[in-house]
Amino acid sequence: MPTFRYTTMGNNGSGSPVIDAPDRAAAIRELVRRGVTPTKIEVVSDNSSSASTMPSWASRSAEPSTNGRLNGSTTLVPKSPSAPPRASAAASTRLASSTSQDSAVTNSSSSFFARPAMSRAEVASFIRELSTAVQAGLPLIQGLRTIARQGRGINQKAMLNAVIEGVEQGKSLGDSMALQGRSFNELTVNLVRAGEASGKLGEVLQQAADLLDREIKLRRGILAATLYPMILAGLIAISVVIVVTVIVPNILKPLAGKIVKMPLPTQIVQAVASFVSGYWWAIIPVIAATLYIIITLYRTPGPRLWFDGFILRVPVLGRLMRDVAVGRFTRTLGTLVAAGIPAVAALRITKGTLGNRQMERVIDDVCDQVTSGKTIADPMEQSGLFPPMLVQIINLGERSGRLDQMLNQAANAFEDKTETSLKLFTTALPPILVVMLACVVGFIVLSILLPLLSAQEALG
Repeated sequence: MPTFRYTTMGNNGSGSPVIDAPDRAAAIRELVRRGVTPTKIEVVSDNSSSASTMPSWASRSAEPSTNGRLNGSTTLVPKSPSAPPRASAAASTRLASSTSQDSAVTNSSSSFFARPAMSRAEVASFIRELSTAVQAGLPLIQGLRTIARQGRGINQKAMLNAVIEGVEQGKSLGDSMALQGRSFNELTVNLVRAGEASGKLGEVLQQAADLLDREIKLRRGILAATLYPMILAGLIAISVVIVVTVIVPNILKPLAGKIVKMPLPTQIVQAVASFVSGYWWAIIPVIAATLYIIITLYRTPGPRLWFDGFILRVPVLGRLMRDVAVGRFTRTLGTLVAAGIPAVAALRITKGTLGNRQMERVIDDVCDQVTSGKTIADPMEQSGLFPPMLVQIINLGERSGRLDQMLNQAANAFEDKTETSLKLFTTALPPILVVMLACVVGFIVLSILLPLLSAQEALG
């Protein structure tokens, strides 16, 4: 069994203790279990003079902070005393080039038979707990193991153990998360990578947790806002079907031989009732096939682009969709830029949070123009899809060098505007549905009254 020599913060290498283990990963696990935080570990071998150094991301060092107290700093990459707070150029290039690779890994890991992913709320809770552990000074692996043991399901523990195993084998935390498929999306993975590259993992994890919490709050707000209108629309549809297929035919049945030609509204209602009663077995397959065609067209680039552009032009719904996309875009872009991710890479990552192909196409144009040396604000202003306030804020942020701060401040205003749009949508939609129901009911009543009046005239 190999013997490993390790050093700690309080030991400069002379008289270093040793440990026996099958491999280096097992040695690290055993040391962490004993509560020892190694900074370097090397194989003791008679015929080998080279040392195998343990990556510094696997440990934490207690360094004196500027305010006189001990501050745990995650040494994810080798740091000099004057390490910049943002990601280095090499790390930035790696973040920008790994986007397509992570997407491929995610897609391959997200098959039907893949390990079940944690929900968005569970991921946010995990990220926040890990941020607390890292900022409290726990070693990264020890913090991950502690979180994995705390009241999680079997599948979640297996997934977190896979993350821990990846970190122990030499991968970064971001790369280990990326291998878990749907559990950690591209945005979270890139934020973690930025935190590792900048040496501010704890702070960036907290920003990622805040971003996920806001996303969850927004999704729940949209669901709460649309739940009542959807229930109301469903009840309206069921009521109309019952009235047309059951009530109206029974009322019009005694008049069948007394009127030579039924009025047009009555003929339409009778045709609908005959179709539903005669071909009820074909309705569900037709609806399913229609939904399948719509979904297929929606996933096609051309129809999806047209549909998203049409949605933005709908009076109430379009304003809501634009406000939701702009608020999410502003908060995410501000968080990524504050984490040290370059502007172009941050824009490409943030593009996926818009949920609208028309607006995503604008961001593609912005990335192309920024790469050629132009500003972010100009192509966004020319598109007309983003509010002038956001364009001005980005313009001022680029000129002043405070883009991340100004975006995060503006995100609060846009999120408040999103809540206002949600309230407007929930206030306007029920009356619209009631008016539609009134029109349908009025048409049905007209189809009943007209033959009654015609029969009365014939008898009178």
